Amino acid sequence: METSTHRKRYEDLKQQINFHNHRYHVMDAPVISDAEYDQLVVELRQVETAHPDWVMPDSPSQRAGAEPSEKFEKVRHPRPILSLANAFGEEDAHAWYERVCKLDDRLEKARFVVEPKIDGLSVVLHYRDGIFVQGATRGDGELGEDITANLRTVQTIPLKIPLNMGMDKQRSDKLPVLEPKSHPNVRMVPDVLVVRGEIFIPVKEFDKLNKRLEENGEKTYLNPRNTAAGSLRQLDPAMTASRPLTLLVYQIVLWENKTQFPREPRSQWQLLEYLRDLGFPVTDTARRFDDIESAIAYTAGWDNRRDELPYEADGMVIKIDDLNLADELGFVGKDPRGAIAFKFPAREVTTKLLGIEVEVGRTGVLTPKAILEPVEINGVIVRNATLHNFDYIAEKDIRPGDRVLVKRAGEVIPYVIGPVVDLRSGAEKQYVPPHTCPACGQPVEHFEGEVAWYCVNAACPAQLVRNVEHFVSRAAMDINGLGIKIVEKLIEAGMVKDIADIYTLSREDILGALTKKDRKTESAPPGKIAENLLAAINTSRRQPLNRLITALGIHGVGEVSAADLSRHFPSLDLLAAASADQLQSVDGVGPNIAEAILDWFSRERNRKVLEKLKTAGVWPKGAAVASPSVGPLSGLTFVVTGTLSGFSRDKVKEFIEGHGGRVTDSVSRNTSYLVSGDAPGSKLQKAQSLGVKVIGESELRKLCA
Repeated sequence: METSTHRKRYEDLKQQINFHNHRYHVMDAPVISDAEYDQLVVELRQVETAHPDWVMPDSPSQRAGAEPSEKFEKVRHPRPILSLANAFGEEDAHAWYERVCKLDDRLEKARFVVEPKIDGLSVVLHYRDGIFVQGATRGDGELGEDITANLRTVQTIPLKIPLNMGMDKQRSDKLPVLEPKSHPNVRMVPDVLVVRGEIFIPVKEFDKLNKRLEENGEKTYLNPRNTAAGSLRQLDPAMTASRPLTLLVYQIVLWENKTQFPREPRSQWQLLEYLRDLGFPVTDTARRFDDIESAIAYTAGWDNRRDELPYEADGMVIKIDDLNLADELGFVGKDPRGAIAFKFPAREVTTKLLGIEVEVGRTGVLTPKAILEPVEINGVIVRNATLHNFDYIAEKDIRPGDRVLVKRAGEVIPYVIGPVVDLRSGAEKQYVPPHTCPACGQPVEHFEGEVAWYCVNAACPAQLVRNVEHFVSRAAMDINGLGIKIVEKLIEAGMVKDIADIYTLSREDILGALTKKDRKTESAPPGKIAENLLAAINTSRRQPLNRLITALGIHGVGEVSAADLSRHFPSLDLLAAASADQLQSVDGVGPNIAEAILDWFSRERNRKVLEKLKTAGVWPKGAAVASPSVGPLSGLTFVVTGTLSGFSRDKVKEFIEGHGGRVTDSVSRNTSYLVSGDAPGSKLQKAQSLGVKVIGESELRKLCA
């Protein structure tokens, strides 16, 4: 690339980063994700490393944030409030350590402190004689915004530091002391103390806030960080007070004292200890290590555990414990050499919503799916994401063509959080759900009290494919090898008109369903594939009753309900003959599920399927369901709704049952807890109407602790 082109790209990078800094720090309305911003900064640094003579004061690398807003008075910080350089993985962290070791050989014996990198808003708090007198945002690192009135409403900020507190009484077991206190009078307070911390909204409180806003018909927020920042920078302190803001403090910016004692802590570990003893909230996740290897290992280990933290964190910070040594190392641009931010892989990114497709499920439910411009999230290329349901699309006002924020965490299916409205061109049109089924063209229906829309055409080809796919799935009849491609071919050829036809398939039927292309891509010969599949079909005839009930695909009857029903009705004959009252005597079966069961068995088409299954020898009797485990959740009944960040639906069921609890499919007065995640369905409203306690993922984990 020519130098002129390099220079043009460099100037473009500076312009882009300054624009996004303003959106993030001043407007509290970013239009790209942190990961995309980090990529721009990495590219900028690469150019500046290659061309150091191009670096001017207007470069984002020379600034800590963005200019403060005009709507607040300006505050000049007593010292620069800087940000940190980033490490994207263990290799980068080791490279940072090797660089600083070359500057000072004392680093080879240094200790390190690791703290969470909270995704909130950095604030600077001023105290004189122990009294809170002023608070400001970081701003551009030199000038911040005076938000003192708003900060006074944050309950975790001490308005007066309690002097002469007994340290030993306040010490936390979660922040262990690794050496005796070197300053017996450290509990005293200096004349002037300026500290830095992070204001944020805990994840649980953020979820509660959004649910409250949704119930009131108000607009919900996209993420905790922007909500916290926007709440702090309100002109009306009452608005700030209404938000569940909290604080963690981690740095002393200025220390001035006329007397010899107390002395300023010169170790990061002692500093955290000291701040906590004065009454400031301090993280209990911080740890001190004797070597860099242990510090990096602890840091990297939090990537898969970040959901255990009560707040959003986009990484961990590794700091040199000796503050004198850290200060002597100096800076690179605006970045102190004495610490590094170890960033976790991004879970949220922005990308373009190319369109919305609608899939028809096995029960006729129409489910919208986002078609995305491919984007990498946490090491995986994502092209599709769930939109939950049509109400969710309307509530978030998600439109095809939007730039959208997409999240993927662990095993959870990627989902669209919402649109970046400020990037709309005006050409985006509101999405209108289909009035007819995309598979069969028949009108769709909406049942009162439910979020879902349904195609009720029993002959809908999409439903037949999904019904068969569900019937042969691992949780149902577990017919290994009967994949959706073969199912589609068998249905197209007219060999499978319902689920019972699976048991009449011949070797020739299966071979006929395998196209030449299929045969070439399969590892085994076609004859062997057919033989293995027929063997799996034959083995499935011996599946227990609860598996068969699950496989039938009755609306509202999942694995849990099927297991309960099989215990009460040890044959399909008895289940088919049960009355509504008898069905509702089963735990977890309410009026709606009972009605769905009665309706399923009353349909002539379904009765013919049952006769065919009986003729084929698929007619198990007696329950074969394992007894529940014993544990801290014994005697408790749970229902799960929405998307959980740390669990797939199967995993949360295993987790609850593994600790002795019981999971049911529907909410009733017998439900102990509703575990609610993102975008909960109608189960949340029903739980609230019945007075069932609603908890989140972190509360569920605490019940098992």
